[in-house]
Order: sequence, then C-alpha cells, then structure tokens
Amino acid sequence: MKLAQLTAYLESLAPLAYQEDYDNSGLIVGQPDMEVNQALISLDCTEAVVDEAIATGCQVIISHHPIVFKGLKKFNGKTYVERVVEKAIRNNIALYAIHTNLDNVMTGVNARICETLGLTNTRILAPKHNLLKKLVTYVPVAQAEQVRKALFHAGAGHIGDYSECSFNAEGTGTFKGGENTDPYVGEPGIRHHEEEMRIETVYPANLESKIIMALVLAHPYEEVAYDLYNLTNQHQEIGSGMIGELDMPMDEAEFLGEVKAAMDCAVIRHTAFTGKPVKKVAVCGGSGGFLLKHAIAAGADVFITADYKYHEFFDAEGKIVIADIGHFESEQFTQQLLCEIIQEKFVNFAIRLTKVNTNPVKYFI
Repeated sequence: MKLAQLTAYLESLAPLAYQEDYDNSGLIVGQPDMEVNQALISLDCTEAVVDEAIATGCQVIISHHPIVFKGLKKFNGKTYVERVVEKAIRNNIALYAIHTNLDNVMTGVNARICETLGLTNTRILAPKHNLLKKLVTYVPVAQAEQVRKALFHAGAGHIGDYSECSFNAEGTGTFKGGENTDPYVGEPGIRHHEEEMRIETVYPANLESKIIMALVLAHPYEEVAYDLYNLTNQHQEIGSGMIGELDMPMDEAEFLGEVKAAMDCAVIRHTAFTGKPVKKVAVCGGSGGFLLKHAIAAGADVFITADYKYHEFFDAEGKIVIADIGHFESEQFTQQLLCEIIQEKFVNFAIRLTKVNTNPVKYFI
C-alpha cells in the first residue's frame, strides 16, 4: 500500500495538530506515495534500528520519538542524527514519528500506562484549550436533516461520549439574488422570505476544512451562510497526562513495588512517602514535571513520570509522592500500542517490533 494510507490512518487517531509546539511528529524522511508492505516499530530511531530495518526489508520505521527535532544545517555524518537520516535516505527507508500527538489523546501513551498499572476511571489530567470551534449555519427546514447528517459524518457534533450534538432553532431568513444568480428558492431581484433552521454544532479545529466542504456540498443554496466561532472550552479528550484510580487503596511502598514490576523498571527515584494509602494515581509518559501542580490539584496520591531534576523533587512538599521511573521505562509499551493500532486496521500489513533496546540510560546495580 501507499505510505500515505498508513500515515493518514495514524493521524486520524492522533492528529498532528495535537502535537506540542516544540515537536516534529509526522513524516520526516520519505515520500507519501512510496509503496510499503512492512514497518518496523520502535521507541527511538537510532542507527541500529535503521540497520535492523535494512536487514529485515522494512520500508518504513515508525518511532515514538522524532529523530529530528529541529533543522539540520549539515549532513557530514558527525552526529547520530545526521547518520540516521543519511542512512535512511540512501536505503529508501521512510521515517515517521508519532510523538506528543499520541501522548495527548485519550487512547494514547498515557492510557497504555494506566492500563498497565490497572487504573480505572481514567481521564485527561490537563485538558487543552482552544482546540474546539463552533459552526452556525442557516438551512431551509426541508434540507436541515441532510445538512446535519453531512456535518456529523465529517466529524462535527462530538462532545465527550456523545455524538451528533447540535442546537436547532427555526426562524425566517431573507435574501435577494442579483441578476446573475440562480437561487434555489425565490426569484432574482425580488426579496425572498424563507423558513430556515439555524444549526449550531461544535467540531475539532483541525477538521475545519473537511467540515466546511461537507456543509457546502450538502447545502442547497448557491451562497452558503455560516459563522465560525473560536471556543476556549477545554477539550476533555485531548491533553497532557492522565489520572485514574486503583480498585483498592494500597500502601505506598507496596504500590511502588507493583509499579516497578509492571513497568519493568530497574529503579524508581521518588520523594518521601506521605504515610497515606495510594488510591488516585497521575501519570505522564516521558518528561512530565510540568504537570505536578495539576496532579496535586486533582488529588493524586502518586505522580508517575520521568526526567525529574534534583531540585524539582522538593516541589512535592509532602503533598504527593513523585515517582520517576525513567523516560524509556515510562514509554516503552508505546511500541506494542502502535503495533496493535496498525494491525487492527491493516490486517495484512507486516509489522515488526524492534529487537533493539534503544534506552541510552544504563543502570549499575
């Protein structure tokens, strides 16, 4: 199949619009129209991973972390980033990254951590703002349902677990067509009164072009009247980190022991125990220190993340247990998640999970 088919599906689940500003998710090396029949999945894209792709005949490497975060000015092979990109290009191997956009969706990286730890009643820890918009349009009453259906099919009308959400109110619209018009109702040059339906519905901002196209194609008028509004509402299904609950409260030391085993950690760096049982747990794969205040405000007893610096541990202030399990360790199961996502959609597409341990951090125990 074409590489574009694969990447389009991944981006339908984790749109590139949901990645953080500093990120570089998406197709980094390769052409969308290239043929691919086998993919290699990894957390990081290293030289060893590219060598593995060459040896196994994979045409594309799908990694969580992008190999390139910022522009490269030279290709002299002096850094591992340059060497990886050069080798991929020479061997016609596409490089695709699905990073913070996969972190920020309900079914992404943090959901897999919650699942691995057995957490229930999970929700986004820090929902994002300014990702939703509202469409208002005016349609003849007889055609209102066909327009609603078209908008819903294009992705509008989702609020939490509810779909096909809209508000509708009847009223009278007026218009007068010019001499070169061919109005659906009325006559050119004569003001027409038409009983219309005002339809309001919300939609993800990244789907705007698709939504407007659906509206125009389904609407009977030559000139379609519509208004677009920016919303500052939180998007409850998109954001950073997650929080969930244990079925039964656990002792802090016992819980960290469970985390160590479940997340396959060599060691857990943590703050002092608070002496309270663990019931609520916040998680963030990778570097999640920026979410500490959110975790405390949400009432979490433990915050599991990675990449904490020495002085940042003081910020717990006895209110919560910070548990740094390691960056690789917190995100390692993302590889299995990606395999499952792709195999569910493309059952005949070959998927390989890398055999390379890309964790650059080693532990002397």
